Amino acid sequence: MNKVAFITGASRGIGRETALEFARQGFDVAISARTLEEGERHAHALSHADGAPLAGSLRGTAAAIEALGRRAWIIPMDLLDATSVTAAAEQVLREAGRVDVLVNNAIYQGSDLNLPLLQLTADTLERIYRAYLLAPVLLCQALARHMLERGDGVIINVTSGAGESNPPVPAGQGGWGYAYGAGKAMVSRLSGVLAVELGGAGLRAYTINPGVVRTEALQATIGEQGVIALRNGSAPPSVPAQVMRWLALEDREGKHQRRTINVQPFALEQRIVADWREPSPLEG
Repeated sequence: MNKVAFITGASRGIGRETALEFARQGFDVAISARTLEEGERHAHALSHADGAPLAGSLRGTAAAIEALGRRAWIIPMDLLDATSVTAAAEQVLREAGRVDVLVNNAIYQGSDLNLPLLQLTADTLERIYRAYLLAPVLLCQALARHMLERGDGVIINVTSGAGESNPPVPAGQGGWGYAYGAGKAMVSRLSGVLAVELGGAGLRAYTINPGVVRTEALQATIGEQGVIALRNGSAPPSVPAQVMRWLALEDREGKHQRRTINVQPFALEQRIVADWREPSPLEG
Protein backbone atom coordinates (compact mmCIF):
# COMPACT_ATOMS: atom_id res chain seq x y z
CA MET A 1 0.00 0.00 0.00
CA ASN A 2 1.33 3.44 -0.94
CA LYS A 3 2.06 5.97 1.77
CA VAL A 4 -0.53 8.69 2.29
CA ALA A 5 -0.12 12.36 3.21
CA PHE A 6 -3.08 14.38 4.50
CA ILE A 7 -2.69 18.11 3.85
CA THR A 8 -5.20 20.61 5.24
CA GLY A 9 -5.82 23.97 3.58
CA ALA A 10 -4.77 22.49 0.23
CA SER A 11 -6.96 24.46 -2.18
CA ARG A 12 -4.18 27.00 -2.79
CA GLY A 13 -0.88 28.42 -1.51
CA ILE A 14 1.42 26.45 0.77
CA GLY A 15 -1.10 23.64 1.22
CA ARG A 16 -1.55 23.04 -2.50
CA GLU A 17 2.19 23.09 -3.18
CA THR A 18 2.84 20.74 -0.24
CA ALA A 19 0.25 18.29 -1.56
CA LEU A 20 1.97 18.32 -4.97
CA GLU A 21 5.42 17.93 -3.40
CA PHE A 22 4.37 14.77 -1.55
CA ALA A 23 2.72 13.47 -4.72
CA ARG A 24 6.01 13.98 -6.58
CA GLN A 25 7.66 11.82 -3.91
CA GLY A 26 5.27 8.93 -4.56
CA PHE A 27 2.64 9.62 -1.89
CA ASP A 28 -1.05 9.38 -2.48
CA VAL A 29 -2.57 12.53 -1.01
CA ALA A 30 -5.73 13.43 0.88
CA ILE A 31 -6.56 17.13 0.76
CA SER A 32 -8.99 19.25 2.74
CA ALA A 33 -10.39 22.79 2.66
CA ARG A 34 -13.79 24.44 2.41
CA THR A 35 -13.53 25.36 -1.27
CA LEU A 36 -14.50 22.38 -3.38
CA GLU A 37 -15.11 24.16 -6.68
CA GLU A 38 -13.42 27.22 -8.21
CA GLY A 39 -15.15 30.50 -7.39
CA GLU A 40 -17.07 29.37 -4.30
CA ARG A 41 -17.77 31.97 -1.64
CA HIS A 42 -17.66 31.24 2.09
CA ALA A 43 -18.36 33.18 5.25
CA HIS A 44 -15.22 34.62 6.89
CA ALA A 45 -13.13 33.85 3.79
CA LEU A 46 -10.34 36.07 2.49
CA SER A 47 -11.17 37.74 -0.83
CA HIS A 48 -9.74 40.23 -3.30
CA ALA A 49 -10.38 43.96 -2.89
CA ASP A 50 -13.30 43.76 -5.33
CA GLY A 51 -14.90 40.97 -3.29
CA ALA A 52 -14.00 38.18 -5.71
CA PRO A 53 -12.94 34.89 -4.09
CA LEU A 54 -9.33 33.78 -4.36
CA ALA A 55 -8.41 31.34 -7.10
CA GLY A 56 -7.95 27.71 -6.13
CA SER A 57 -10.08 24.72 -5.17
CA LEU A 58 -9.81 21.15 -3.94
CA ARG A 59 -10.92 19.94 -7.38
CA GLY A 60 -8.03 21.80 -8.98
CA THR A 61 -5.46 20.48 -6.52
CA ALA A 62 -6.79 16.92 -6.89
CA ALA A 63 -6.50 17.15 -10.67
CA ALA A 64 -2.88 18.30 -10.36
CA ILE A 65 -2.09 15.40 -7.99
CA GLU A 66 -3.65 12.91 -10.38
CA ALA A 67 -1.68 14.41 -13.28
CA LEU A 68 1.43 13.35 -11.36
CA GLY A 69 0.17 9.76 -11.37
CA ARG A 70 -0.91 9.66 -7.72
CA ARG A 71 -4.30 9.12 -6.13
CA ALA A 72 -6.12 12.06 -4.52
CA TRP A 73 -8.92 12.03 -1.96
CA ILE A 74 -11.01 15.18 -1.53
CA ILE A 75 -11.95 15.68 2.13
CA PRO A 76 -14.19 18.74 2.65
CA MET A 77 -13.57 20.28 6.08
CA ASP A 78 -14.59 23.46 7.90
CA LEU A 79 -12.13 24.39 10.66
CA LEU A 80 -14.86 26.23 12.54
CA ASP A 81 -17.04 23.12 12.84
CA ALA A 82 -15.69 20.44 15.20
CA THR A 83 -18.09 17.86 13.76
CA SER A 84 -16.72 18.56 10.27
CA VAL A 85 -13.14 18.15 11.52
CA THR A 86 -13.86 14.84 13.23
CA ALA A 87 -15.71 13.60 10.15
CA ALA A 88 -12.74 14.56 7.97
CA ALA A 89 -10.36 12.46 10.07
CA GLU A 90 -12.76 9.52 9.92
CA GLN A 91 -13.25 9.92 6.16
CA VAL A 92 -9.56 9.98 5.30
CA LEU A 93 -8.87 6.83 7.35
CA ARG A 94 -11.91 5.08 5.89
CA GLU A 95 -11.11 5.95 2.27
CA ALA A 96 -7.30 5.99 2.24
CA GLY A 97 -6.79 3.29 4.85
CA ARG A 98 -3.82 5.02 6.46
CA VAL A 99 -2.16 8.40 7.02
CA ASP A 100 1.63 8.50 7.20
CA VAL A 101 2.04 12.30 7.25
CA LEU A 102 -0.40 14.92 8.56
CA VAL A 103 0.25 18.58 7.73
CA ASN A 104 -1.91 20.99 9.73
CA ASN A 105 -1.70 23.98 7.41
CA ALA A 106 -5.27 25.31 7.18
CA ILE A 107 -6.05 28.56 9.00
CA TYR A 108 -8.97 30.89 9.66
CA GLN A 109 -8.56 34.07 7.57
CA GLY A 110 -11.60 36.18 8.35
CA SER A 111 -11.46 39.96 8.07
CA ASP A 112 -11.53 40.20 11.88
CA LEU A 113 -8.36 38.12 12.29
CA ASN A 114 -6.05 41.10 12.85
CA LEU A 115 -8.33 43.64 14.49
CA PRO A 116 -6.84 45.84 17.22
CA LEU A 117 -7.30 44.40 20.70
CA LEU A 118 -10.04 46.81 21.79
CA GLN A 119 -12.13 45.92 18.72
CA LEU A 120 -12.06 42.15 19.26
CA THR A 121 -15.35 40.46 20.07
CA ALA A 122 -16.14 37.20 21.81
CA ASP A 123 -17.29 35.80 18.46
CA THR A 124 -13.89 36.40 16.90
CA LEU A 125 -12.07 34.78 19.80
CA GLU A 126 -14.43 31.81 19.63
CA ARG A 127 -13.53 31.35 15.96
CA ILE A 128 -9.82 31.56 16.80
CA TYR A 129 -10.25 28.88 19.43
CA ARG A 130 -12.09 26.58 17.03
CA ALA A 131 -9.71 27.05 14.09
CA TYR A 132 -6.31 27.30 15.79
CA LEU A 133 -6.67 25.11 18.88
CA LEU A 134 -9.61 22.74 18.61
CA ALA A 135 -9.37 21.68 14.95
CA PRO A 136 -5.62 20.86 14.91
CA VAL A 137 -5.87 19.00 18.22
CA LEU A 138 -8.85 16.93 17.05
CA LEU A 139 -6.98 15.95 13.88
CA CYS A 140 -3.80 15.17 15.80
CA GLN A 141 -5.67 13.03 18.31
CA ALA A 142 -7.47 10.98 15.67
CA LEU A 143 -4.49 10.47 13.37
CA ALA A 144 -1.84 10.09 16.08
CA ARG A 145 -3.78 7.13 17.49
CA HIS A 146 -3.76 5.57 14.03
CA MET A 147 -0.02 6.25 13.60
CA LEU A 148 0.80 4.76 16.99
CA GLU A 149 -0.99 1.56 16.05
CA ARG A 150 1.44 1.23 13.13
CA GLY A 151 4.44 2.50 15.13
CA ASP A 152 5.28 5.23 12.61
CA GLY A 153 4.01 8.62 11.51
CA VAL A 154 4.81 12.31 11.07
CA ILE A 155 2.78 15.37 12.08
CA ILE A 156 3.80 18.84 10.91
CA ASN A 157 2.09 21.92 12.36
CA VAL A 158 2.48 25.21 10.50
CA THR A 159 2.87 28.24 12.75
CA SER A 160 3.94 31.85 12.21
CA GLY A 161 6.32 34.35 13.74
CA ALA A 162 3.17 36.07 15.02
CA GLY A 163 2.74 33.20 17.46
CA GLU A 164 6.23 33.57 18.91
CA SER A 165 6.98 37.30 19.04
CA ASN A 166 5.39 40.71 19.50
CA PRO A 167 4.26 42.73 16.47
CA PRO A 168 6.72 45.40 15.32
CA VAL A 169 3.90 47.94 14.83
CA PRO A 170 0.20 48.00 15.80
CA ALA A 171 -2.48 46.02 14.04
CA GLY A 172 -3.84 48.10 11.18
CA GLN A 173 -0.40 49.61 10.55
CA GLY A 174 1.28 46.45 9.27
CA GLY A 175 1.46 44.42 12.48
CA TRP A 176 -0.60 41.43 13.48
CA GLY A 177 -3.39 41.49 16.01
CA TYR A 178 -3.82 39.57 19.25
CA ALA A 179 -6.28 37.06 17.78
CA TYR A 180 -3.89 35.84 15.09
CA GLY A 181 -0.88 35.90 17.40
CA ALA A 182 -2.72 33.96 20.08
CA GLY A 183 -4.01 31.46 17.54
CA LYS A 184 -0.57 30.73 16.15
CA ALA A 185 0.91 30.58 19.67
CA MET A 186 -1.46 27.67 20.35
CA VAL A 187 -0.25 25.95 17.19
CA SER A 188 3.38 26.52 18.20
CA ARG A 189 2.97 24.47 21.37
CA LEU A 190 1.32 21.41 19.86
CA SER A 191 4.19 19.54 18.18
CA GLY A 192 6.49 19.76 21.19
CA VAL A 193 3.89 18.11 23.40
CA LEU A 194 3.32 15.40 20.79
CA ALA A 195 7.05 14.71 20.52
CA VAL A 196 7.55 14.54 24.28
CA GLU A 197 4.51 12.39 25.01
CA LEU A 198 4.43 10.12 21.95
CA GLY A 199 7.88 10.30 20.37
CA GLY A 200 9.00 7.06 22.00
CA ALA A 201 6.28 5.16 20.13
CA GLY A 202 7.43 6.08 16.63
CA LEU A 203 5.67 9.42 16.12
CA ARG A 204 7.63 12.45 14.94
CA ALA A 205 6.16 15.95 15.25
CA TYR A 206 7.50 19.25 13.92
CA THR A 207 6.66 22.94 14.13
CA ILE A 208 7.57 25.05 11.11
CA ASN A 209 7.40 28.81 10.52
CA PRO A 210 7.33 29.42 6.73
CA GLY A 211 8.17 33.12 7.05
CA VAL A 212 6.80 35.46 4.38
CA VAL A 213 5.57 33.31 1.50
CA ARG A 214 4.29 34.71 -1.79
CA THR A 215 0.82 33.18 -1.89
CA GLU A 216 -2.55 34.20 -3.30
CA ALA A 217 -3.63 35.08 0.24
CA LEU A 218 -0.65 37.38 0.76
CA GLN A 219 -1.31 39.18 -2.50
CA ALA A 220 -4.99 39.63 -1.60
CA THR A 221 -3.96 41.04 1.77
CA ILE A 222 -1.22 43.49 0.76
CA GLY A 223 -1.63 43.84 -3.02
CA GLU A 224 0.74 43.25 -5.92
CA GLN A 225 3.00 46.17 -5.02
CA GLY A 226 3.22 44.94 -1.46
CA VAL A 227 4.31 41.51 -2.67
CA ILE A 228 6.99 43.10 -4.85
CA ALA A 229 8.21 45.18 -1.92
CA LEU A 230 8.45 42.05 0.24
CA ARG A 231 10.38 40.03 -2.34
CA ASN A 232 13.56 40.31 -0.29
CA GLY A 233 13.23 37.95 2.64
CA SER A 234 10.32 36.04 1.14
CA ALA A 235 9.95 32.73 -0.67
CA PRO A 236 7.60 30.93 -3.06
CA PRO A 237 5.32 28.20 -1.63
CA SER A 238 7.64 25.51 -3.00
CA VAL A 239 10.22 26.30 -0.30
CA PRO A 240 8.11 25.39 2.78
CA ALA A 241 6.65 22.48 0.81
CA GLN A 242 10.09 21.02 0.15
CA VAL A 243 11.20 21.58 3.75
CA MET A 244 8.16 19.64 4.99
CA ARG A 245 8.90 16.82 2.55
CA TRP A 246 12.53 16.78 3.74
CA LEU A 247 11.54 16.59 7.40
CA ALA A 248 9.11 13.75 6.75
CA LEU A 249 11.47 11.67 4.63
CA GLU A 250 15.01 12.61 5.64
CA ASP A 251 14.96 13.45 9.36
CA ARG A 252 14.28 9.86 10.37
CA GLU A 253 15.96 10.31 13.76
CA GLY A 254 13.84 13.36 14.57
CA LYS A 255 16.77 15.65 15.31
CA HIS A 256 14.82 18.76 14.35
CA GLN A 257 11.85 18.26 16.66
CA ARG A 258 11.05 20.23 19.83
CA ARG A 259 11.81 23.63 18.32
CA THR A 260 10.32 25.93 15.73
CA ILE A 261 12.02 25.50 12.36
CA ASN A 262 12.32 28.81 10.51
CA VAL A 263 11.86 27.48 7.02
CA GLN A 264 13.81 29.88 4.84
CA PRO A 265 17.17 29.87 6.69
CA PHE A 266 16.70 26.14 7.39
CA ALA A 267 16.24 25.41 3.67
CA LEU A 268 19.49 27.24 2.93
CA GLU A 269 21.43 25.62 5.78
CA GLN A 270 20.35 22.10 4.81
CA ARG A 271 20.55 22.79 1.05
CA ILE A 272 17.04 21.44 0.61
CA VAL A 273 15.84 23.55 -2.32
CA ALA A 274 18.29 23.25 -5.18
CA ASP A 275 16.97 26.09 -7.35
CA TRP A 276 16.24 28.73 -4.72
CA ARG A 277 18.27 31.18 -2.71
CA GLU A 278 17.15 34.05 -0.51
CA PRO A 279 17.38 37.31 -2.50
CA SER A 280 20.04 39.73 -1.36
CA PRO A 281 19.09 43.26 -0.22
CA LEU A 282 20.75 44.65 -3.35
CA GLU A 283 18.46 42.80 -5.76
CA GLY A 284 15.59 44.84 -7.12
